[in-house]
Amino acid sequence: MTGTCTGVGKTVVTAALAALAAARGASVAVVKPGQTGVGGGEPGDLAEVRRLAGIDDVHECARFPDPLSPAAAARRAGMPPVRMPDVAECVRELAADRRLVLVEGAGGLLVRYDDEGSTIADLARWLGAAVVVVARPDLGTLNHTALTLEAMAHRGVQLAGVVIGAWPDEPDLAMRSNIRDLETIAARPLSGALPAGAGALDPAEFLVAAHRGLAPTFGGAFDAAAFRAAYGLDKENT
Repeated sequence: MTGTCTGVGKTVVTAALAALAAARGASVAVVKPGQTGVGGGEPGDLAEVRRLAGIDDVHECARFPDPLSPAAAARRAGMPPVRMPDVAECVRELAADRRLVLVEGAGGLLVRYDDEGSTIADLARWLGAAVVVVARPDLGTLNHTALTLEAMAHRGVQLAGVVIGAWPDEPDLAMRSNIRDLETIAARPLSGALPAGAGALDPAEFLVAAHRGLAPTFGGAFDAAAFRAAYGLDKENT
């Protein structure tokens, strides 16, 4: 799991994927290689995943108190950085007896985890894992998404799908227009759009939102064509 930048809804989308997998009886684990901006004993992203998805098989590899990139936060705290080879080994061990292992990165695709420049893209490549890209719906998202997908392609990282992390009840003109352009950039239909505020729902409501907001490939019922049509985009071709 990666995002086009920070604050795009990666944790909520991760929880949605985990919730759908758990609801159909699949064993699922969630890994956070580096949690930043959270002190010891405070709830981090995995606490949110646990609450929303109702799963306890969560694994945080490292935690740093400052809200910086993992590499910078480790330097500032005087702590060893995240070692991505160790994270890769952890994921492989979990995958040996889990149906699904989700790995949520920090920030965007090329955020550094150590001074050598290891990124979540490197981890995905080492594991041969496909990546879900979580994008914003608003102005500026097209460039961010295109750059992320180009960087993935350059590194040989497979795309699992593009999901809009927080779709508002009343999208503006740019957001509605971006639906088609995001699909053009990705060369495939959207893989989902979760409603804004989904992270505040209770687990039962969240499961319903996850099912509506994620595509059948992820265990949901999201229909990209119907989503486009709801905003009159298909009419532009007639």
